[in-house]
Amino acid sequence: MGSRVVAIIPARFESTRLPGKPLLLIDGKPMIQHVYERTRTVARIDRVLVATDDARVAAAVRGFGGEAVMTSPTHQSGTDRIAEVAADLDADVVVNVQGDLPFLETPMVDATVAIIDADPALPMATLKTPIYDQQEMTNPNVVKVVTDRDGYALYFSRSPLPHWRGPADGSPADGVFGYRHVGLYAYRRDFLLTFARLAPTPLEQAEKLEQLRALEWGFRIQVAQTPSAGVEVDTPQDLERARAMVAGEADKRGVAHGD
Repeated sequence: MGSRVVAIIPARFESTRLPGKPLLLIDGKPMIQHVYERTRTVARIDRVLVATDDARVAAAVRGFGGEAVMTSPTHQSGTDRIAEVAADLDADVVVNVQGDLPFLETPMVDATVAIIDADPALPMATLKTPIYDQQEMTNPNVVKVVTDRDGYALYFSRSPLPHWRGPADGSPADGVFGYRHVGLYAYRRDFLLTFARLAPTPLEQAEKLEQLRALEWGFRIQVAQTPSAGVEVDTPQDLERARAMVAGEADKRGVAHGD
C-alpha cells in the first residue's frame, strides 16, 4: 500500500543562471537537503522523493538519508519529471515542491494540500501572495495571477495583472497591486499524468507558463493565499543572500555555521 500524499522535488543539476544549484552549499548542507528536510516536516506529507536526471544529485540525496529517483534527461519541465515518477506511485495527491526553496515555509505546503484535500473533484491547487511593490508588479520574472471570487485562477501572466487605471499614481487604495503566483502545486495523481500528456497551448507558449496549459484545456486551478513567497535561490546573488541569512541566524544564536 503506497502513501496517500507524496511530495516530489524536481532537481536538475544544470541551471542556466546557477549551475549545480541543488548541490550548492548553504550552511554546510547542499540546497536540496534543506528543501528535503523541511518538506519532511509537513504533517500532511507521507513521503518525500527527489526526482533528478543527474547521478551526483541522486548520490547526495541518498548520502543524507533521502530518497531519490532517477528520471529521463530529456524532460522539458519539472512537471514532466515528476509525472514520470508519479506514474509508478500509489498515491492520491502529488505535491510539486521546487528544489530552490531552502527556507521553504512548511505552512505553504500544508495549505496547498489542504485545498485539494477539501475537494475530491479539484484537479490541482497552488498559491498566491500579495504584491505591494510596483517594480515587482512590472517585473516579467514575477508571475502574476488573478482569481475569481471563489479563488479559482482566471489567468497567469508575466505582465502586470490587473492594470490599474484609477488613481493618478496608478496604485490601488489598499496598497495591493496584485498577486504573485507562488510555484508550489498539489495535483491529483491521475490529473498530473493526464496533464503531462496534454499538448502545449498557445498562451502557455507565449508566456512560457505551464499552468496556462491546464486553464486552456478547461481544467480548474484553485489558488490559496499565503503571506509571503518564501526565499527562492535562482542566481549567484540569491545564493549569497541565503548564506548571509543563515549566517545571521547562527550569529544570533551564538553557534558555528558552515559555508
